[in-house]
Amino acid sequence: MPHQHRTTAGHAPGVLDVIIAGCGPTGAVLAAELRLHGVRVLVLEKETEPASFVRIVSLHMRSLELMAMRGLLDRVLPHGRRRPIGGVFAAIPQPAPEGLDPAYAYMLGVPQPVIERLLEEHATELGARVRRGRAVTGFEQDGEGVTVELAGGERLRSRYLVGCDGAHSTVRKLLGVGFPGEPSRNETLMGEMRVGVPQEEVAARVAEIRGSHQRFWLRPFGEGVYSVLVPAAGVSDRAEPPTLDDFRRQLRAVAGTDFGVHSPRWLSRFGDATRLADRYRVGRVLLAGDAAHVHPPIGGQGLNLGVQDAFNLGWKLAAQIRGWAPETLLDTYQAERRPVAEDVLDNTRAQTELLSAEPGPRAVRRLLTELMDFDAVNRHLIEKITAIGVRYDFGEGPDLLGRRMPDIDVEQGRLYGLLGRGRGLLLDRTGRLSVTGWSDRVDHLADPTAGLDVPCVLLRPDGHVAWIGDDQQDLDGHLSRWFGEPAG
Repeated sequence: MPHQHRTTAGHAPGVLDVIIAGCGPTGAVLAAELRLHGVRVLVLEKETEPASFVRIVSLHMRSLELMAMRGLLDRVLPHGRRRPIGGVFAAIPQPAPEGLDPAYAYMLGVPQPVIERLLEEHATELGARVRRGRAVTGFEQDGEGVTVELAGGERLRSRYLVGCDGAHSTVRKLLGVGFPGEPSRNETLMGEMRVGVPQEEVAARVAEIRGSHQRFWLRPFGEGVYSVLVPAAGVSDRAEPPTLDDFRRQLRAVAGTDFGVHSPRWLSRFGDATRLADRYRVGRVLLAGDAAHVHPPIGGQGLNLGVQDAFNLGWKLAAQIRGWAPETLLDTYQAERRPVAEDVLDNTRAQTELLSAEPGPRAVRRLLTELMDFDAVNRHLIEKITAIGVRYDFGEGPDLLGRRMPDIDVEQGRLYGLLGRGRGLLLDRTGRLSVTGWSDRVDHLADPTAGLDVPCVLLRPDGHVAWIGDDQQDLDGHLSRWFGEPAG
């Protein structure tokens, strides 16, 4: 592989390194990841103010792990409510499998405006700039960078542009990337509110209806507050959030009563549109998050999928800008993340079918419920939903290769506490290996007590295992593969 000349970020006056369109969770996480490597980042958000409506989003195990790696989880936890991780696949009531790391084996429900604020604060504390009320309206790219045009005519220059601007992404449309899939066929109302009838009455009516309507529930949170899910009347563009009267009307249509619902905390409507971008990258323009994939929110995977895109892309794009990236490193972003999105789209399609009131899907649901009594089946589906089962294709090797590294015990505490700088890490139980030549990009921990079943592992900045072994020459080859040529 040819040696690439090392450059510094922001190589020309007035030229940014990366412009990110969209300051949702994906854009904010990406900005923070880039800033860990000194990349000059500007985030453009078309909305002048953060969203005012409150919707609860769920952080799954893999997202919780990634936030723990960057020291973010302790900031988020006080704002969330923990829920059991079992029963997340198509709402089939099964407990979580045994043996999951108890530090992360839960779902964390957080109000969306809160998680967006915390992630944006994290990015700006690291030095990212955010400009609100700035909509991207056009761009042109060449061999050196991208010229981005904003509403009002302002033009900015950067080396790369990343569209994190949602399902209706302007960047994706201007880029001409196809977004094939299925349009929304079913709309569902979801929210949190109080009810005006006794809990026993609610439970009895829900149990009666759930036999034939899986897209319906009232689940108590305590203190009279319930999570409410009910089919909507029809398909809409969801330009306006639903009202409490919409919920009352649909509850009466399905259950024969509106349960006296009142005092909503948040109300939303979602559909089951399912689409995946043909490509995640065209030249110097990339896509991440909902700009690259949309799917029904069943299983609560959407925000997590986008945030995990950002953790995968951030260090790779930074490496490209800093000048040490191997030639094909940036291409691995699409090669790794698009198949993950394909799998999420498929599992949400399957879950949606399992919520159908038709006899065929109901029979399949009963069969799958039986199968999930087997621990291996239940574990497989939980790992799929929570993304801890993702394995990237790094070639032949032990099962751990390509998977995320669990938060094992090390001499200095827990492994994830060592990954806050977004660098690679060689975890070396032999004490004989070295990262000389890559020490500006990769840390080295010689720890014979580490809770590993193998001699040594090389971790990428996103916590995935890039190499397993104990041979220095073999290690050097994999260091070059992921972290470029050694420094002279």
